[in-house]
Amino acid sequence: MRKGKIVVVLALSLFLTPVYSNGQTAKKFYKAGTVFVEKNAYADAIVQFSKSVEMDPDYTKAYLARAKAFELTGNDVQAAEDYKRAIVFLPKDSEVHYQAGRMLNRIGNYVEAIHLLNRATSLSRKNLPAYQEKIITLIALEDFERAYQVADSAIQLKKTPLNYYNRGLVAEKMENYPQAQKDFSSAISTNTNFIDAYLSRARIEVIQNRLKVAMNDCSKVLARDDRNIEAYLIRSKIYVKRLEYPNAINDVSRIILIDPVNADMYILRGTYYQEFNQHPNAINDFSKAIDISPGNPEMYFLRAKSYEEILDYKKAKRDYEAIGSLSKYDGEALRLKDEAEQRLFEINRESVKPAISIIEPKLIDGIMNLPIGKNEVLIKGKVEEESDIKSILVNGLVVHYEKKDEHYEFLASVDMSSVAEIVILVNDIYENEGKKVFVIKRTEINGPEILIVAPYSSDNGEVYLDNLEDNVYVEGKIEDESLIKSIMIGGVTASYRPDMENPVFSATINIMNQNQFTVIAEDVFGNVSSRTFFLNREGIATQDNPMGKTWVVFIQNSKYESFASLEGPVKDVSLMKGALANYQINNIITKQDMTKDELDKFFSIELRDLVRSNQVNSIMIWYAGHGKFINDVGYWIPVDAKRDDEFTYFNISTLKGSLQTYSKYVTHTLVVTDACESGPTFYQAMRSVSEERSCDDWKATRFKSSQVFSSAGYELATDNSQFTRTFANALSNNPNACIPIESIVSQVTLAVAKNNQQRPQFGKIAGMEDENGTFFFIAK
Repeated sequence: MRKGKIVVVLALSLFLTPVYSNGQTAKKFYKAGTVFVEKNAYADAIVQFSKSVEMDPDYTKAYLARAKAFELTGNDVQAAEDYKRAIVFLPKDSEVHYQAGRMLNRIGNYVEAIHLLNRATSLSRKNLPAYQEKIITLIALEDFERAYQVADSAIQLKKTPLNYYNRGLVAEKMENYPQAQKDFSSAISTNTNFIDAYLSRARIEVIQNRLKVAMNDCSKVLARDDRNIEAYLIRSKIYVKRLEYPNAINDVSRIILIDPVNADMYILRGTYYQEFNQHPNAINDFSKAIDISPGNPEMYFLRAKSYEEILDYKKAKRDYEAIGSLSKYDGEALRLKDEAEQRLFEINRESVKPAISIIEPKLIDGIMNLPIGKNEVLIKGKVEEESDIKSILVNGLVVHYEKKDEHYEFLASVDMSSVAEIVILVNDIYENEGKKVFVIKRTEINGPEILIVAPYSSDNGEVYLDNLEDNVYVEGKIEDESLIKSIMIGGVTASYRPDMENPVFSATINIMNQNQFTVIAEDVFGNVSSRTFFLNREGIATQDNPMGKTWVVFIQNSKYESFASLEGPVKDVSLMKGALANYQINNIITKQDMTKDELDKFFSIELRDLVRSNQVNSIMIWYAGHGKFINDVGYWIPVDAKRDDEFTYFNISTLKGSLQTYSKYVTHTLVVTDACESGPTFYQAMRSVSEERSCDDWKATRFKSSQVFSSAGYELATDNSQFTRTFANALSNNPNACIPIESIVSQVTLAVAKNNQQRPQFGKIAGMEDENGTFFFIAK
């Protein structure tokens, strides 16, 4: 026996030494990275920080340092990811939430950014930068009411020039110009060098026609920065309002000297020349703008207008024709073209009706499927017609159209709020009329819901792997109101039945060097959903676990509607998780505050599918919460249960029926309930706890076991469970390579008896197959 202990100690020392070495190595790489940062060698620093987190995935400082280095190299996407990783380890750190939100703002992910910034300000009400960043997010989301509230809170927190300026921007967006002007003035009064505040106030003053004050603000800015484009632009608008076009033109010319490839400035100066009746100069500017950005039809239209003013109709017509290939036709632009084409009109007369078809949206059997609630649809249509088209009407409204090589195409935005069909009328120039009616069918609008069954996936999208193989078999399920068009898993087309609703799908994907994969599903109506799953390799157990793949399920009910709320279940589950950390547990599922319907569905369907798909060999189910023991029947109390209404309780004998449906997949089942007795209908009581079983007893580990261990002597749960505390201590203080449930039962029973409580109940689950095996907790 002494030799055996020596071997165990030696093995543990060999196991722990690399962990210590890895921790030291991680710090070494981290320190090397900080040295590179000091030298502004950020790329080298990122390499060192990456090695640090590879050696120690929990090294929070390395994630934060790498995030900053990524930001300094302009890689905002990776910076955001590292800050989000740091949040996992620092869930109550306001600053980390703020930094993550700031990075998400930079990459345009405003929805996720506002979530993290809200969390930052809830963790620290004095985190002023978080409030300021939140204003930026809400403006981008066009939620101006909330943005104003946040800006107001920031000012109450600290009256800074930036806070007044931010509130002014929001007020401007809300068209509350007096308030915006007041806030910009407050910002300037506390910081007379606040350039952006001067410019914003000037912009507001122009809107309110306070031109003299606006001019003064622009002059102050230009006195400090004579290359400020925004100041020249605003001042040019002031000059135009005063009809001082030469001065306006001069200011835009100054902008062009600063930024000579800005097509918008050439367009603006050309427009000023037009209004000042200097069309040759306007044509020169529009031509320059076209050279810089030839795809903008507005420039051709403006230049054509100036060509007309100098009576150069040939060039005007050429520009109007160019518009046809770039955008929708304009009636004024076609006026001169019609004069040239009128002579051919009678020669080409014909009597064939236009043929109408719809290109988009796609029709199914001639029916147009539109999502429920969609009150506007963009229709792209095609008309085959030998002659020119005179008009196209869609539901009585005139739409624009465009001539292609062999046909016409039109685009129409149609109000569908009160119609059941689309009626398209097309008339050519010879009054030949084509008519087509399309029936509307309403379809659902929700994207498919994506669930992963195997490997096990948590609610937050974390997939728990049980081996280190490069390829993994992924099985999941789609829930949608419609049939599914396509499913992709990590770029691989999944296998599923397209003719089946809510289909099961599967695919084998390569995850070598990957930490995530994305599932994309699209239904037949074009509703698309994507969900990214993150790979968790931390729970991979060793291959010498005689219990096989082992799962633990915690049911933690605390927040009750009719019963007293509890703090104990949260503490108990946390205590048990800590005790199990040293044992070979492949996966831990925690369900909180479950209703009766949720309990029924979880045990009868969800857990059954997870156990089957993930090939679970051993499972322990632990309940912490209120319980009842009525007429020799044990009940778990769902959070929505009503007092004195037995029907609203969860009968744990019902649990047995669910367990029986997947007992053929599971070798060992252990149910632990720290709430009340299980009742004689659930278990067969054992006269005494049998002798301690050995891990080397192959029959005990390979033969089936179905066991239950429940507290007794009271009905409602307490917040100080001797039962759980002793159970956890038995696991934590176990010096051996394993511990059987019988040993834990003996320790718990003895401890409970010392506290003058009734003896807990331990036995086999009645009606379930049991071959005299038992449940072992195998140490790592």
